[in-house]
Amino acid sequence: MKLLIAGGGTGGHLFPGIAVAEEFLTRDPRNEVLFVGTERGIEARVLPKAGYHLECIATTGMRGKSTFSKLKGIWLLLRGYAQSRSIIRSFKPDLVLGVGGYASGPLVLAARNSSCKCFIHEQNALPGLTNRILAKVVKKVFISLEESRRHVPAAKLLLTGNPLRKQILEKLQEGKKPNGNCNGNGKGFRLLVFGGSAGAHRINMAMIESLPELSALRERITITHQTGEQDLEEVRQAYLHENFCAEVVPFIDNMADAYQKADLILCRAGATTIAEVTACGKACIFVPYPYATDDHQRKNAEALVEKGAGFMILDRELSGKRLSAMIEELERNPLVRKSAGQKAAAMARPDAAKLIVDAMLAS
Repeated sequence: MKLLIAGGGTGGHLFPGIAVAEEFLTRDPRNEVLFVGTERGIEARVLPKAGYHLECIATTGMRGKSTFSKLKGIWLLLRGYAQSRSIIRSFKPDLVLGVGGYASGPLVLAARNSSCKCFIHEQNALPGLTNRILAKVVKKVFISLEESRRHVPAAKLLLTGNPLRKQILEKLQEGKKPNGNCNGNGKGFRLLVFGGSAGAHRINMAMIESLPELSALRERITITHQTGEQDLEEVRQAYLHENFCAEVVPFIDNMADAYQKADLILCRAGATTIAEVTACGKACIFVPYPYATDDHQRKNAEALVEKGAGFMILDRELSGKRLSAMIEELERNPLVRKSAGQKAAAMARPDAAKLIVDAMLAS
């Protein structure tokens, strides 16, 4: 069988698609997968290295754009639709899965008009505009969080969770907590800080501001902080100046190990992050990115916070004082952290990719 996966742009859209592709290929050695995305998205860098074939179409977003940009966007969408029709005629997919991102809309619509079996996966609590439109024409809508139910036709809905790549999932579920170290001298409480692959400036600056307030923890805390490139040296120097045991890096290659070592995590609330932290069952302080479309990161975080499975500081309320107070409170209360981690783990859906492939094959 042939599966076409459309979308990307960001890791939050692409990586669930890769997880589904991995599962689909295990079902039959004769199965084939083709990804369709754009040249500008992360898929153009990631997929060739992962051994997947990628076809690119011309498309763009139009939300919040000028009139001229919207007109250009309409032309690109029409062009992308025509390119999608050509790709479908050539590849002849049995199944088509849209995972979000600019390429998902025109490709899934073209596939639907070509009588292909079409499906979409929504990673966030609040579906984006494209998926709300596509939900009306596809056979099935796979959702990651319960909170998406009210936005999707009940007859088409299947709660699967957000698929994680096998390599990540296996490491997260090993259940072993390695001994961390800082220059060979690990300390008892381990804090992991990251803001996505490019870091998060607001989180970086808030951590710098919090260090004087966290001085009482200096002798018993080890911090791993992914900053991105821009703030790397400033953050590194701040930890040195305040004499904290910290590993400061622009990017963490092995997130699974970083998760397993952590007692507490400070991060944004993207869909893939939510899936990973629930899979590893760790307490988290979420600082949702305030400019995410439809404020979906806040809604993602609220889905956990309302169940006691995490903690949240809104970006506009983030300060060194507020952050240090929450870190100190959670460091003092391991039972609170444990409870939040257990509740987060209860929300994890490690079989998401399997459920999606099963449902597509059964349709």
